[in-house]
Amino acid sequence: MLAAAIIVFREVIEAGLIVGIVLAATKGVPSRGWFVAGGIAAGLIGAALLAIFAGSLSEALDGEGQKVFNAGVLALAVLMLTWHNVWMASHGKQMAAELSAAGAAVAEGTKSLMALAIVVAVAVLREGAEVVLFLYGNAIASRESGSMMLAGGMMGLGGGIALTGLTYAGLVRIPPRYLFSVTSVLIALLAAGMASQCARILQDADIVSIWVDTAWNTSGFLSTNTLFGVMMQTLVGYDDRPSWLQVAVYLTTLFVIFGLMRVSHIHHARRRGAHRRPDVSPARG
Repeated sequence: MLAAAIIVFREVIEAGLIVGIVLAATKGVPSRGWFVAGGIAAGLIGAALLAIFAGSLSEALDGEGQKVFNAGVLALAVLMLTWHNVWMASHGKQMAAELSAAGAAVAEGTKSLMALAIVVAVAVLREGAEVVLFLYGNAIASRESGSMMLAGGMMGLGGGIALTGLTYAGLVRIPPRYLFSVTSVLIALLAAGMASQCARILQDADIVSIWVDTAWNTSGFLSTNTLFGVMMQTLVGYDDRPSWLQVAVYLTTLFVIFGLMRVSHIHHARRRGAHRRPDVSPARG
């Protein structure tokens, strides 16, 4: 439930920022609200179709085929969450600038409102697809019931909408970098846990047969059959009896995510510094 709340909360805030930037850039344009609302609706419908497709395909498979499909969904969710963290580490401001430019073009009459609706729809679809893949992957990796995940998702949705509304109303001032830094760490842990469970599924299906020995057994101290154990498994990928492959995959995933985030951030900072640096080379005479 908490994992679902975290991911939905994060995605709703990002979607809210996208919509807010577009609305601010097109202030005064007639009917802009209807087109933005249409873009949001189209993006949500696309995400819903993705959820239906994934669920139907999973139910159509039996035995080892379903295990392979579930492992594939988990791997895709890990890749998307990794890309999400790495991209946001360096391109958040660029995204805001591009959305502002698109809104300004509509306000100036050089772009149509339909183009604006498409921009919003694609952005919302991207965020919605990440939510769908994560929740589906979380359902595979954890033993949370559908009702608990739905409750967590609704908590995240309500919290994200409330915080976004309060921010735009000027009632709260939370620097986005702090908020996104905390949620980026949590998302990295969620992704590592999913990667670990993907390895477990492949081992159970006898597709991967290396490092199958149990690394440790902490079931007597904190079992995944307890409420707190389930929470830790969902949030940080805890397993009371992981294989050595699970441990290796978990640590490697964290190393790759944080390493790529760091490299992306440094590269983007150097590019910004190069653009701002004045030309002080001596004049040739």
